[in-house]
Amino acid sequence: MLSYWENKYFLSDVDFCIVGSGIVGLTTAIFIKKKQPKAKVLILERGSLPSGASTKNAGFACFGSLSEILDDVAKHNLDYSVNLVKKRWDGLNALKKLIPEKHFELKNYGGYELFTHSKSDQKVYEHCVDNINLINSELHFIGKRVFSPAKNSFGFGNTQHILKNHYESQINTGKLMLALLEKANDLGVRILNGVDVINLEKTGAISTNLGDFSFKKVIVCTNGFAKKLLPKLDVNPARAQVIITKPIKGLKLKGTFHYDKGYYYFRNIDDRVLFGGGRNLDFKGETTDEIALTQQIQQQLETLLKEVILPNTPHEIDMRWAGIMGVGNSKETIIKEISDKVICAVRMGGMGVAIGTSVGKEAAKLAIG
Repeated sequence: MLSYWENKYFLSDVDFCIVGSGIVGLTTAIFIKKKQPKAKVLILERGSLPSGASTKNAGFACFGSLSEILDDVAKHNLDYSVNLVKKRWDGLNALKKLIPEKHFELKNYGGYELFTHSKSDQKVYEHCVDNINLINSELHFIGKRVFSPAKNSFGFGNTQHILKNHYESQINTGKLMLALLEKANDLGVRILNGVDVINLEKTGAISTNLGDFSFKKVIVCTNGFAKKLLPKLDVNPARAQVIITKPIKGLKLKGTFHYDKGYYYFRNIDDRVLFGGGRNLDFKGETTDEIALTQQIQQQLETLLKEVILPNTPHEIDMRWAGIMGVGNSKETIIKEISDKVICAVRMGGMGVAIGTSVGKEAAKLAIG
């Protein structure tokens, strides 16, 4: 039940209604206000905080490990794969242009890909080494010698080889989202939390837990939750589970790390180890938008943390959480008009930190027309 004041001053005469207050939703709003300062821009968010992955991700400013890039080459072609990397790299630069990197603690400690002693991993590593010069040459727009072999100076268990990405960085996810929220607020963007959009019509009419409304333009930026509103889209939820340790005295681990073909990932943060992944243990079960934890994956994360990442270091788990990504049959984002009233900007494919700013900018441009 809304009052006269709430309806008139919060939800009426809205020029652009954005569904979802994550990285894409906030940047879309920011770019619209930059182009049209007088426009009334409203963001509706169902959670107290962004409900998908924007405040729950691991904070990797990554653009693809070498094995991932080569896997894309095998599935598609070299030009397609390099273009994907370029979009991610350009997106990271767009983020730094929008928000000064000091505000979200961008740190270039490098990224590392770990390969186990298994025959399959050995084969993947050899394929990477055979093609490392080719990919380095193609990624000249990033810098010289992006990838190179590295020594296991971290003391990791069950690790035979390591490849280093000299240009991969990490960010402080919490500070990034605070900075985006502050920028949006400064520009006059209105954000309403606790508003669950239940249904969306091509006319711009929506149904929510607060009632029914109609807007001049609606932009869906809910990524992994998008199919609930736009069921024909090729985007599905993909849950990612995470654990983080209590502070570890003398922790020397620094960087972003990819393990087991990228299905596991970990990093340092505040003298802690943040470790996530394991979706490959149960693809069917993890294709869900339920924010929950499962015993199978949580146990595997704890086991790998003990046996691979910190085999000789006492540690305790401090927190656990899960986030929802948006994936599909293609790694390309979906930024398009559904109708003359509705636009969507979804399917980040786990690369929201890298491409979210660029996607928001493109969505804003499409919305403004």
